Amino acid sequence: MLTKEQIAHRISKEVKDRYYVNLGIGIPTLVANYVPQDISVEFQSENGVLGMGPFPYEGEEDPDLINAGKQTITTLPGASFFDSAFSFGMIRSKKVDLTILGAMEVSENGDIANWKIPGKLVKGMGGAMDLVASAENIIVAMMHVNKAGESKILKKCTLPLTGVGCVKKVVTELAVMDVTPNGFKLLERAPGVSVEDIIKATEAELIVEGEIPEMQV
Repeated sequence: MLTKEQIAHRISKEVKDRYYVNLGIGIPTLVANYVPQDISVEFQSENGVLGMGPFPYEGEEDPDLINAGKQTITTLPGASFFDSAFSFGMIRSKKVDLTILGAMEVSENGDIANWKIPGKLVKGMGGAMDLVASAENIIVAMMHVNKAGESKILKKCTLPLTGVGCVKKVVTELAVMDVTPNGFKLLERAPGVSVEDIIKATEAELIVEGEIPEMQV
């Protein structure tokens, strides 16, 4: 199975030159650490940053530079800072090419639940509602099963929805899957993980066609 860092590394292969990319809280924030140096990418955070770089080394943190998850970050040459109204204007006007989000559940028709667990206190859904409503390309980085070993890749989400029919691709510690009109299609499997292992860990039906290659991470 992949680590969270390896999930982020695999997703970094989906980032293209000159993309504007929003990174959600959790695993997605790690993606900035793995983008190839030969491409130019602008990472945006909804708290008002454009031009985020990788995480700072220990001892080099600047408490005034944070992302939407309140983690300390670095910025690249040419980075800019602005208020939340301007930031969400960028998001709502579809200036972001790719959004990478974490999730607690994803359904086979591309619904995502990523903001509330029943019985847990939360401050609100944050910027996720705007991101899923505005983004045309959403990749989810998540764990395939929860701590009880139950699948989070579902026929239908059980938690409150963040967005409906918006997810295009899901990368977990076990697999890479496309969301198609016919459900989840298995594209790649984690090194050492069999197709049978993935099917067993997935509540939703999986489309499996031909030989499924291992992820390159």
